[in-house]
Amino acid sequence: MSTRDFKAAYRTVREEFFPETLEMRFGEGEQGQTLRFRKVSWTIEGQRRGLRYGDNPDQEAALYRLEAGNLVLGEVRSIAPGRYLVSDAELLQSGKHPGKTNLTDIDSALNILRYLHGTPCTVIVKHNNPCGVAKGSTLAESYRRAYLADRIAAFGGAIAVNRELDRETAEAIAGQYCEVVAAPAFADGVLDLLGRRKNLRVMRIGNMERLAEFAGLRVPDFTSLVDGGLVVQWSFAPITLGVEDFLPATATFQGHEYRIRRQPTPAEAEDLLFGWLVESGVTSNSVIYVRDGTTVGIGTGEQDRVGVAEIARDKAYRKLADRLAWERHGRPYSDLPEGRARSAIDEEVRERHGGLAGACMVSDAFFPFRDGVEVGIREGITAVVQPGGSERDHEVIEACNEAGVAMVFTGQRSFRH
Repeated sequence: MSTRDFKAAYRTVREEFFPETLEMRFGEGEQGQTLRFRKVSWTIEGQRRGLRYGDNPDQEAALYRLEAGNLVLGEVRSIAPGRYLVSDAELLQSGKHPGKTNLTDIDSALNILRYLHGTPCTVIVKHNNPCGVAKGSTLAESYRRAYLADRIAAFGGAIAVNRELDRETAEAIAGQYCEVVAAPAFADGVLDLLGRRKNLRVMRIGNMERLAEFAGLRVPDFTSLVDGGLVVQWSFAPITLGVEDFLPATATFQGHEYRIRRQPTPAEAEDLLFGWLVESGVTSNSVIYVRDGTTVGIGTGEQDRVGVAEIARDKAYRKLADRLAWERHGRPYSDLPEGRARSAIDEEVRERHGGLAGACMVSDAFFPFRDGVEVGIREGITAVVQPGGSERDHEVIEACNEAGVAMVFTGQRSFRH
């Protein structure tokens, strides 16, 4: 097969044979409950088409929208039909046919955005994990901060914003390469501006204007096993939605009570809350660092907690160096030749500890040992949020107290697999 044939695989629209409707039944007889779904398609180049393909070009895929049925199990109720987001996205521009990963990346972004409705916010996602998340006084500011948080990973990512996409933000987006842009609405002239990127998918998701109403709503979450079996769970919903929901970091060990000495400042508490809500959209094991409403370093999918804390730290150093090179010299750090400019950036990155000095550390599960939190402490983080519940919580509290670092618990783990 030639190189040209390899490239052609990614341009194909794979024919799929999934049925137009799908039913999922819970229970039997009169007490049984049924969820009914209908396949989604769009008019693209004059033809009705569904998904381009699945995770890879050789996998058929289909998107279904919940059409009817209400699932109630115990005290938990599933989201009702008609409250659509990605499954009812309006495809305004489809220079390239949307595939499964385009939609799941936008869905991952909305999973974060639904908890961050209070201010203009941008989430950039790639491979189901955020590259950068940021709030701002304006949407353009939030996009710029999210993009520069990890400019390299954002290349070819999916961008979701929680406000009407204005011209200033659209001009910034059009200057970069991304796969998808999703917004609740688009200002006049913005679609023409985005049209400069002929391969860009642009989606209007009307219900994003009511995104706050989706906070805490649950859906049945299915995982398919290799033998055809299924694991089903209710989707995750964070119980910590405001700074008032944080719990004091305390622990008892061998009859002695350990208590954190310093509570977060109001600014730290806001960053801790922001980071914890972003954490709900990050693949576990994960540790992230945030500062001033922006992600600084995101570590995802690692097997050990100290390791992922180090990965997030190392990424923060690299991303700050790249951001400084881009802002000052208009080129990636990797393209800077050895010399005064590069040395100046290296020195500043070291002095600022990769932007981690003064940042907050967020962990989706408890620290089993103090070595995990010490990774952040050595870089100058000032506050920590974690679920708590480790047999060695007292050691982590002591580590924070020794460094004068604030810490709060959530009492809830935030794994995402």
